[in-house]
Amino acid sequence: MKTVVSSKGQIVLPAELRQRDHIVPGQQFEIERLDTGRYMLKKQEAPANEGLLDWLLSCPVKG
Repeated sequence: MKTVVSSKGQIVLPAELRQRDHIVPGQQFEIERLDTGRYMLKKQEAPANEGLLDWLLSCPVKG
């Protein structure tokens, strides 16, 4: 698969890869330079409790 680097330095991941690996907007990656012209992207998994506080705060108060 081929992709290009934009003038902003952004690389677009093809839709097929995003769908297969459940990559969503805002997904974070770690990038490692392996050698000249070779790089590895590692998808960072969200912490297990990420978003939990926001969800709890949005729950209605029972009285």
